[in-house]
Amino acid sequence: MTTVDLNADMGESFGPWNMGDDAALLKTVTSANIACGAHAGDPDVMAATMRIAMENGVGIGSHPGFADLQGFGRRRMDIPRATLQNSIRYQVAASVGMAKSLGAKVRHLKVHGALANMASEDADLAADLFEAALSVDPDLIVMVLCATAQEEAVRKLGCAYAGEIFADRAYNDDATLVDRSLPGAVIHDPDLAGKRMVDMVKAGAIITESGKRIETSIDTICLHGDTPTAVQIAASVRAALEASGVEVRQFEGRKA
Repeated sequence: MTTVDLNADMGESFGPWNMGDDAALLKTVTSANIACGAHAGDPDVMAATMRIAMENGVGIGSHPGFADLQGFGRRRMDIPRATLQNSIRYQVAASVGMAKSLGAKVRHLKVHGALANMASEDADLAADLFEAALSVDPDLIVMVLCATAQEEAVRKLGCAYAGEIFADRAYNDDATLVDRSLPGAVIHDPDLAGKRMVDMVKAGAIITESGKRIETSIDTICLHGDTPTAVQIAASVRAALEASGVEVRQFEGRKA
């Protein structure tokens, strides 16, 4: 039987500022990428989100990004490579430590936002980021954007990984994401998102805006937690997958 994991970026609220409905999403997804306090989140939000994930049997992931709260980690930044690596270590260590204090474990790593987009174009950058995270916890499963330089990096490193596609983002012909500033880059229609994911998982391929098919191993589907229809999209995608005979469960992690 074909299987796939559903993941969502979450834990992105900060102090009195609320972002997304994490509690509702955690009833649908099987993996949670929890912000580490750099691009979003804070210690209280991290702990609370991890507790709810534990209660729902959802796998916990570390979700580091640029230290850019105002830009939500979605602005590209020019930072020395060694400084970036230390930032990743700092963020991953925070999430690993918080999970341990709660009796939980961080299963995976997923790099956030602009930093992830840059790593999808630059295998050397991706490898540096992944190596930094693995230096904190070598057992992490690295979540990578399918068919990009991120996947090239994990293959070179030989670490466990999971290939990811996006339910609510459009694709370019090189498997990168269409820039958010462009029309149609973000998909808000739950029914459309569900149909797209069934088509891609069944095809074993990313289907781009032009209709091109890029064959790849799809282990997990991302549902952004900060969009207005996030909870509806998550429910629609899961229902559509299960109705088509795809089992939704946590990924195991591939070996390069």
